[in-house]
Amino acid sequence: MDATHRQRAILASVRENGLSRIQDLARAMTVSEETIRRDIRPLVEAGELLRRHGAVTTASAGGEAPFERRMRENAAEKRAIARHVASLIADGDSVMLDTGTTTSMLARELLSKRDLTIVTNSSDIARTLAIVNGNRVVMAGGELNGDNGAAFGRTAIEFIERFNTDFAIISIAAVSAGRGLMDFHLDEAELARAVLRQGRRRLVVTDHSKFGRSALVTVCGFDAFDELVTDQEPPEDISARLQASGVACSVAARPE
Repeated sequence: MDATHRQRAILASVRENGLSRIQDLARAMTVSEETIRRDIRPLVEAGELLRRHGAVTTASAGGEAPFERRMRENAAEKRAIARHVASLIADGDSVMLDTGTTTSMLARELLSKRDLTIVTNSSDIARTLAIVNGNRVVMAGGELNGDNGAAFGRTAIEFIERFNTDFAIISIAAVSAGRGLMDFHLDEAELARAVLRQGRRRLVVTDHSKFGRSALVTVCGFDAFDELVTDQEPPEDISARLQASGVACSVAARPE
């Protein structure tokens, strides 16, 4: 059983039992406890699971929404990435943004810009930038996700396909040399894939914790975007795939 299959089994076990001990999961899957900890790390970072003293439980068992928790994870790194990308965007540019913690931080860094046109499916990004400095904000419609307040589905995708913007920017849950960009949810992956098709300059923003991770749904390969902006140099295998695909890689400097 590979890591992706174990992650699915872990999620199924936790959803059925409410709380699963690391020791029990390792025994059931005949792997070490350290292997299980590695498997659950991306699930915790993605807000799917919560750690509980040698065990994991569902994110819904906590009082705080997973998106809010993820905003605080690797916050300094995400902020550095957001500042770097904001420096590329000029007053008057048009920018399409999908929902994500790094893109939400980017929206806050764009508050110093003027006369932007923002296209997004994220209510957080829309609220942040609307009616500020002459910005024009258009938001995709559809059913809102209760966690991140974003619209997904066919209606949202058809809406964003009407626009062609200077920048198309997505955040991502996992980057693998073998599978490319990945996400945990089908609707988010489909929306992100559509966003990348609409930009003259296509950027992916992600912090280093997403490198080498695996997620359930493939978003796209390395040939579907122009630039990766991150906070650390990617591992050699990912760097090789980026270079072979002609993708630029920018490492944002963290403030001293």
